[in-house]
Order: sequence, then structure tokens, then C-alpha cells
Amino acid sequence: MRIARKSILWHALVIAGLAVLLYPVGWLVATSFKPADEVISNIGLLPHRPTGANYSEVFSGIAGISVWQFLGNSLLVSVGAVLGNVVSCSLAAYAFARLRFRMRGPLFAFMLGTIMLPQHVVLIPQYIVFQKAHLVNSFWPIIAPKYLATDAFFVFLMTQFIRSLPRELDEAATIDGCGTIGVFRHVIAPLLRPAMITTAIFTFIWTWNDFFTQLIYLNSPGKFTLPLALQLYVDQTSSSTFGPMFAMSVLALVPIGLFFLAFQRLLVDGAATSGLKG
Repeated sequence: MRIARKSILWHALVIAGLAVLLYPVGWLVATSFKPADEVISNIGLLPHRPTGANYSEVFSGIAGISVWQFLGNSLLVSVGAVLGNVVSCSLAAYAFARLRFRMRGPLFAFMLGTIMLPQHVVLIPQYIVFQKAHLVNSFWPIIAPKYLATDAFFVFLMTQFIRSLPRELDEAATIDGCGTIGVFRHVIAPLLRPAMITTAIFTFIWTWNDFFTQLIYLNSPGKFTLPLALQLYVDQTSSSTFGPMFAMSVLALVPIGLFFLAFQRLLVDGAATSGLKG
């Protein structure tokens, strides 16, 4: 009986904590169905007069641009970043973990040091480089750095994973005639799949939700991603349309939720086998 009471108390605490964590999401979804006069006046969770007008206004477009275009821009940037990070970080990690070259140790330490470097420190130099290359107001400043293994966290993650693989596999592949690239392609890359999946999932989520970098480099509304499109509903010179803004916020969360649900098992497996566990 005492164990049953402890179990009930524990589950009650967990449910209460879950309710606190999910309340902002529930409030966002509920507010997206509130009419314009209730968005500010009704601070309760449920709308008094539910309406789908906010979603109708979102799908009708804003500033002459369809919501599908914003969605396509976000997908283009996110998928491009995922491909760049997975390819470049895996190759850089393979070099640090398996290849022998001069200054490997200091370069690896320098790479790790960049993890502690705030993004704002390198923002101006990077912006100047892309401005000189006439790439501002395009997707290249957001996608191109991902193909240069600039995310040191993922390089470190994959390096530690590759170092845990037995070198006998490399030696067997070398005896069979594989070169450096062949060893990576036929031996390392298939075994590196859990770390690659972890990198892909986190890169997609972080890029999809990124606002600051996209705000700096994208100026034309036609190239805005979903996070940037939200600011179009906030007009500082007149009344802001908060209802459609909340509705678009819900739509922006849907791909993230579906992506996480689709790859949840792979994310857990990747985190458990790639050094993220405590």
C-alpha cells in the first residue's frame, strides 16, 4: 500500500511537471483559434468563440507571398544545412580520428576552442566576406558554411565515435585494396550512421528554428523563412495581426514535431551510441 501511494505521488508529480511544460504550447494552439478581439483581452487558455479565420488568413498569404513559399525556403535552408553538416563533419572527424598529419593535435584543440566562441564575435567578419562575394540576400551564407565543417560540436561528436571503432577494420579494408577514401566509404561511413543521424536531427531542428542568422542575411520577403515570416504580422505603425501570427507559429511547429516523431527512435539510438550519454 505504501509503494502504491509513492507510485501515485510520483506519477502525479510527473503529470504536473508535464502540464507546466506543455502549457505554453497548448496556449499557443488555443490562441491561434481565438478571434482578433480575444487574442489580447482573453488571457485564458480556451477561446470563447473559436474560429479558423486566423488559419484562413495565413493560407491566403501575406505581402503577396504564399505561406508555402516560406515553408519551401525553410525546407531548402534546413535540408541544405543537414547535408552540409553530415558530409563535411564526418570527413573532418575521419581525418582527426584516423589520419596522421602534422599539427593534428593543435588543430583539433583549436577546433574544440571554437565551440566556446560566441557567434556574435565572427558575425561581422563573416558578413563582410559574403558581402564582398555579393552573396548577401541569398541562401548561400546560411548553407555554405555547413559544407566547411564549421560546427565543431558535431566534428567532435563524430571524432569520438570513430575513435571507438577498432582499427582492425581499417587494416582489413586496406589489405583488401581500399585506400583512404575507400576505408571511409566502405567501413567508417556505414558504422558512423548513428552519429550521422544525431547530427542530421539536431542540425535540422536548429536551422529550422534559427532566426538571428537568417535575419542578418535575408532581406527580401520572398526569401524569408518561416521564423522571419512571423515578423511580417507585427506592424509597428498600425495594428498588429497577432491571431494569424500565432496560427503561423503553430504551422511552423508542425514540421519539427513530425520530424522528431519520425526519427525519435533513431535519435535515441544515436545519442546512446555516439557519446552524448552521461
